[in-house]
Amino acid sequence: MPSRSCRTSRYRLSAVVPFLAAALLAAALVPSASAQGTPAPAVSASTAATPAADPPKADDKIIFERGSWNAPEPWRTDRMYFQFAYYTWHFHYDPDHQQSYLTDFEYRFDKTWLGGQWIGGFSLFQNSFGQFSQYVYGALQWRPWEEHPQAYVKVSAGLLHGYSGEYKHKIPFNDLGTAPAIIPSVGYCWNRYCGEFVLLGLNAALFTVGVTVP
Repeated sequence: MPSRSCRTSRYRLSAVVPFLAAALLAAALVPSASAQGTPAPAVSASTAATPAADPPKADDKIIFERGSWNAPEPWRTDRMYFQFAYYTWHFHYDPDHQQSYLTDFEYRFDKTWLGGQWIGGFSLFQNSFGQFSQYVYGALQWRPWEEHPQAYVKVSAGLLHGYSGEYKHKIPFNDLGTAPAIIPSVGYCWNRYCGEFVLLGLNAALFTVGVTVP
């Protein structure tokens, strides 16, 4: 084939022809050896010694630390979470107090900081004085108990709006009508369902129930 010889000469690849021939010969001999039952020691030994990857266990803490998007509940980290307040416990009596009703939306990011999972969220609620209020926040959530990974601790920080009129100073730093807030809570999950105890400063606590949504 003169054209191929000319092309090979032009690109000066004649030096690699012996190596290509050796590789082709080796490739031709491998199926023959397998057909005769000759084992491939390194590959077969490694394969026999290393079992197929097992599916992640539900109680494996590493699943949560890696932030797997495909991990089983409640370790999934790509979840939207909706929760609702069903009872407010006021620590001190005030005739103006009312029950608070809250709807809250969170997105649990596949990121961590200081060992905690990043969360972003916002709440719409009726405050303890019957006023429509809002809370926009970021949060970190930790699962500090290895033997009970369904339990968690969460701390959120954000901006609180809606306390106005005669109740404007019922929360601190609310001179402009929007105040900073830091809110700790603890919770526990049963598969996709969770309950939280939310501490509202020294004045009240909120009980919520919620569910994660794929």
